[in-house]
Amino acid sequence: MLDSLPIPATDKDSRWLMIVLHGLGDSLAGYRWLPDALALPWLHYRLVNAPDHYFGGYSWYDFAGDPGPGVERSARLLFELLEDSERQGFPPDQTILFGFSQGCLMTIEVALRYPRTLAGAVGISGYVHEPERLLQRRSPAAPSQRFLLTHGTADPLLPIEPVRRQMRQLQEAGIRVAWHEFPKEHTIAGEEEISLIRNFVTGLRPAPSPVA
Repeated sequence: MLDSLPIPATDKDSRWLMIVLHGLGDSLAGYRWLPDALALPWLHYRLVNAPDHYFGGYSWYDFAGDPGPGVERSARLLFELLEDSERQGFPPDQTILFGFSQGCLMTIEVALRYPRTLAGAVGISGYVHEPERLLQRRSPAAPSQRFLLTHGTADPLLPIEPVRRQMRQLQEAGIRVAWHEFPKEHTIAGEEEISLIRNFVTGLRPAPSPVA
């Protein structure tokens, strides 16, 4: 099982969960700020470390070589994590995947292959590993998954144009991608982007029934 850190919601009765996947060389500690930034009292968090050590942090797959085996292994481990979260009382349809950079790639990979519909998926500054392969392997639940994917127009590590093409490819295949670009580099664009994420995540919840 992947190493993870639970951060409970203020509303202890809520069953809504966000699973947070960091980028290359980072760790779960790098996202301890996220619950306070999103300020959603009904949302639990599970911050996750990737499986491979990488220069003081962790990695989801081999960035310099062939990423395929690592992507496959990490996807399997994240499937297990989702199943473990469900055993702890967090159903898939109230679970949101969130990932940055490598974590974004894994968020897209897992959400499209997972056999059950998740509440949603948020990916920041990432890309798709072998889109044709992934679309061939998508689960029957893939068309019902809801994605918010963002990228920086000045990203020096992952130039935006190839990622734009991948996003169009997903959309043309019937994947529900909300795509947003920010004038940023390989980072999160402060409160402007946090606000977009907060609104997307809030919109995943059903509206409360009116009081009679």
